[in-house]
Amino acid sequence: MHRINLLNQRLANQIAAGEVVERPASVIKELMENSLDAGATQLTIDVEQGGTKLMRVRDNGSGILKDDMELALSRHATSKISELQDLEAIGSLGFRGEALASISSVSRLRMQSKAEDEADSSGWQIQAEGQDMATRLEPSAHPQGTTVEVRDLFFNTPARKKFLKTEKTEFTRIDEVVKRLALSRFSVEFNLNHNQRAVHKMLAAKSDHEKQRRVGLVCGPAFVENSVTVDVERAGLRLWGWVSLPTFSRSQADLQYFYVNGRIIRDKLVAHAIKQAYRDVLFHGRHPAYVLYLELDPATVDVNVHPTKHEVRFRDSRLVHDFLFSALHKALAEVSPADQLPDQQAVVGLTQPGTSGFGEIEGQSSLGLRDAPASYQSADSGAAYSSGQSVNPEQVRTQLAALSQLTQPSQLQQEDAEVPPLGYAIAQLHGIYILAQNKEGLIIVDMHAAHERITYERMKLATQEEEIKMQPLLVPVSIAVSQAEADCAEQQQQALHDLGIAIERVAEESIVVRQVPSLLKDSNVEQLVRDVLSDLLEYGSSERIQAHQDELLSTMACHGSVRANRHLTIPEMNALLRDMEVTERSGQCNHGRPTFIYQSLDELDKLFLRGQ
Repeated sequence: MHRINLLNQRLANQIAAGEVVERPASVIKELMENSLDAGATQLTIDVEQGGTKLMRVRDNGSGILKDDMELALSRHATSKISELQDLEAIGSLGFRGEALASISSVSRLRMQSKAEDEADSSGWQIQAEGQDMATRLEPSAHPQGTTVEVRDLFFNTPARKKFLKTEKTEFTRIDEVVKRLALSRFSVEFNLNHNQRAVHKMLAAKSDHEKQRRVGLVCGPAFVENSVTVDVERAGLRLWGWVSLPTFSRSQADLQYFYVNGRIIRDKLVAHAIKQAYRDVLFHGRHPAYVLYLELDPATVDVNVHPTKHEVRFRDSRLVHDFLFSALHKALAEVSPADQLPDQQAVVGLTQPGTSGFGEIEGQSSLGLRDAPASYQSADSGAAYSSGQSVNPEQVRTQLAALSQLTQPSQLQQEDAEVPPLGYAIAQLHGIYILAQNKEGLIIVDMHAAHERITYERMKLATQEEEIKMQPLLVPVSIAVSQAEADCAEQQQQALHDLGIAIERVAEESIVVRQVPSLLKDSNVEQLVRDVLSDLLEYGSSERIQAHQDELLSTMACHGSVRANRHLTIPEMNALLRDMEVTERSGQCNHGRPTFIYQSLDELDKLFLRGQ
């Protein structure tokens, strides 16, 4: 048996470098984070050959004192924490003091700096080549700030160099790192150059418009045009940023940026909360896009749980999960057709749509189904376009008399006339689509999909206003579970009862289900309970019951909606359009498909080459 030996400094640094320096992008991330922690307002990043030949990060931060230059290249040397209390409330991006030591052990590193506290000095530089080379400190002219130059990455570890990808791939990773950090600090100017060619020049963004412009540069203008702003604060938590409309979804989860106190993270609790918020409106297999910022007390979040600091742990994970879900769920629910169309004057009682903070319409509270203005409401269950009932055209015209003045397309020709966002119906196409026009162009509505969403939202509202009806099981279901799941079921008995499930623990690893929500009496009770307990253990809460109930209501709404090849009169079509304008999530059907599309006159003119 071998004796226990203490690792030498060189080998320890090489092992640490394996965790910190995975590829050139890892070096850029660590150096940029150091610059931001030093209070820099301007960063210039120069890269050659994808970072394998040269990486240089220059900043105008506070700089490093002469006496600290050599110490900065030592392991576990940092100015950001000094005692345990600092570790419990970290406010900086870096804190371990391993980056420079790890980078210098696998590259040729040169660092120049001038500290703001050393007015009598012109600056200093230090060089190191691998751990075996002694550092050299000498004077060097340099403005206030720091420049770190890294050459020949992995020159002394050729085995690791073989794992690097092509120059294009490695630079793409660096580009992504710069974009992520650029979104985390709007007040900082970022410049990125590759092979002496300017790639990005992002000026400091101060106003909301400038911030939105930077988001557009990173995520693309289409994201900004198809997103809503969120800004809500509650219980010591603040969430703000941009979330995409459900119609602007992605095939991959590649346009998702989430920051906690300025640090980008990928956390499964956060991802689950956001996924649940989009549950009702996103087409299956698609992913939302978002740029979101969560701000909370640093003492309530632990960032020291992963070597790359990409994961965090929240002290009250259930509070964070519920806050994220409720904030985004409400923001998406309040998106009306008017918000999804280009600028135009809104309908009676509505101002020009504009997001203020949390995404609500300015100067006007959210319109619920119960508060719909009379001029917007169609006749209810016996309405013209309701399914399953015979329609008397004369009765319909009588019921919709209040809309008679609004159903004249001639009003579109009047400059001062108030026109609804979805305009007025002009025809029905193949018994499937409604053609409508507003002041700006053409709107095509899938009448079944639109009515399906309206019916679904009304059924959900009616269900929410009633207490959950519980159905006792004729034969209680016995389920064998783990001890952790049984403990959770016993501790969360009241929470489960609020969800409509009555559970009793009968043994160390066995529970009995005696009641379930009446709507779910025919579902797989055992699988449902296992899923709910799994969510409670993982996230502290569960939306499974609500999701299953909504799924049933969605099916019922689908069967109860107006079908294709059903002839509708003009007043009936207008009544459907007005209901869409006041129904939550009416831009998508229950399955996440769009309910309407819009074509402006300019877009139509281009199709026919008009004016060219």
